[in-house]
Amino acid sequence: MGDSKSSLLVLGLGNLLCADDGVGVRAVESIQRDYQTGEAVRVIDGGTLGLTLLSTFDGADDVVLVDAVAGVGPPGTLVRLAGDDVAPAVRNRLSCHQVGVADLLDSLRLLDSYPERLILWGVVPASFELDTSLSPAVADALPTLVERVLEEVRNLGYSLLSRRNAIRDAPIDPAAAPGSRPVRV
Repeated sequence: MGDSKSSLLVLGLGNLLCADDGVGVRAVESIQRDYQTGEAVRVIDGGTLGLTLLSTFDGADDVVLVDAVAGVGPPGTLVRLAGDDVAPAVRNRLSCHQVGVADLLDSLRLLDSYPERLILWGVVPASFELDTSLSPAVADALPTLVERVLEEVRNLGYSLLSRRNAIRDAPIDPAAAPGSRPVRV
């Protein structure tokens, strides 16, 4: 897949004001900061918007949801669900915004807009208390979560360009003063 006819949506879900519930949003923020996307890939912070996210699924053949997923291991445990396992999980195991995500997936099915491939990557939370920080277990798991999402993107046939590689591989500015160090633009 990943050709011009296919597209991928990576959607971070959660509430940044409720501690570990914000892990999905923090993961996509990391990807947005560190990677460039092409036309075929969109990486979006969906927060807790529920049904208002319906239009973000337009044209998405493949969807990777990223969120806190309760009840499947100790805090910080990574969780991957795919296909038919995702919808029941968002009804039963997501955090405080689960009803909105369940309604969103049900609406997509009713509108015959359900993605061909749907994957949920998440982390088991320690806390949903009012706090803008992640718990230590979830904060420690965040870099691995981001890596797993990036691996999933590659496994689905899409690519993201690391901004570090883009800077390193950029052409040297020919207007740099003689004798000065090369400047990358």
